[in-house]
Amino acid sequence: MSINEQTVAAILSQVALAADGAFLGVALAYVAVRSLIRFTDASSALKKIKDSPSVRISDLRSVLSPSDGSDSSTGSEEGKLVIVRGLVEAKSAVDGNWKSLRQNVLVSHESGDRGVIIRRTQTCIYNEWRGFFGWTSDVRSLFKRSWKEQESTSLRMVPFILVEGGKWPQNDYLVVNMDGSRHPLPLVTVFHQLQPITASPYTFLQALFGHEYPVGLLDEEKILPLGKDITAVGVCSLRDGIPVIKSCKDLPYFLSDMNKDQMVVDAAFRTKVLLWSGIVLGTLSIGILGYAAVRNWNRWKSWRQQRQAQQQNNLAREDPDPEIAADDTGEIPDGELCVICLTRRRRSAFVPCGHMVCCQRCALSVERDLAPKCPVCRQSIRSSVRIYDS
Repeated sequence: MSINEQTVAAILSQVALAADGAFLGVALAYVAVRSLIRFTDASSALKKIKDSPSVRISDLRSVLSPSDGSDSSTGSEEGKLVIVRGLVEAKSAVDGNWKSLRQNVLVSHESGDRGVIIRRTQTCIYNEWRGFFGWTSDVRSLFKRSWKEQESTSLRMVPFILVEGGKWPQNDYLVVNMDGSRHPLPLVTVFHQLQPITASPYTFLQALFGHEYPVGLLDEEKILPLGKDITAVGVCSLRDGIPVIKSCKDLPYFLSDMNKDQMVVDAAFRTKVLLWSGIVLGTLSIGILGYAAVRNWNRWKSWRQQRQAQQQNNLAREDPDPEIAADDTGEIPDGELCVICLTRRRRSAFVPCGHMVCCQRCALSVERDLAPKCPVCRQSIRSSVRIYDS
């Protein structure tokens, strides 16, 4: 572990254990609540997937009623949640006009594969050397996380549909509407290459002063190829008699390689993980918060008892006898002055040595020391006795 990581770990441990772990308990409670909320959402999504019918593309029109369409007057869309599996095909293949003679598809520049979605990612990988002035990187790590790579992504897409395999011409098809979808896509990697970056004089200066400098460029290209067998899970409706499927924000899937049974198993596993993580983290947070509450309560009680004892000691220092107080304010011979304060008369004798060299207040102060000793003979004392004149 580097010096930066050790410093950050020490700071985080001190913050987590602050107030006898109360901060850590609150953080665990927050994560537990978030896990239970996500468990509720995952359970609802699992129930929707189980209840959704798995139909063929040719049977969609029989499953969807004419009312399952878009309402142009209100702008709202109604539909039915279905699970459909089919092959990826470009929408231009079924347009039925002269444009279909030249299919509108995307072609990978690197591999030449044809698809409807192409995502190209370029990742610049950085390295960090502390250099002769590397302490600057240690200071920066305390305030921000030093990034090690920078990624740029470009996404191209053409309209596509799902068709049934082995049927031609494709009279029945399902249009895939990708608007507003943030779900992961079942893309296939067709190109992956790592190229080193040649060092320059500027790179030497970056390394000299402890800054990150580029060492490699990773090019990756993923596509959704034609003819790929995928499953679509979403809200399906009829638009001008053509079935269209759109993603549902409440579901974790939209386009996937898994079938319905595999989705149910995967969603059930996620639900169990979220449930048990919420239970375990919630139990830990309750235990930590209970321990912190007991520790802080006992600490407050101890502070309160010490405060009361201090107040009692302050009251005990005051001489309740008015005659003695008046006697202390008068002329006191030098031989009868307290050897500590030199302002009041000697009134207390130490036990067991018996020396009467202090006033009552100073005697009490000596008794409260960790190792009380007589100021004259330096013998350990147990207590002091107030001496009254006859």
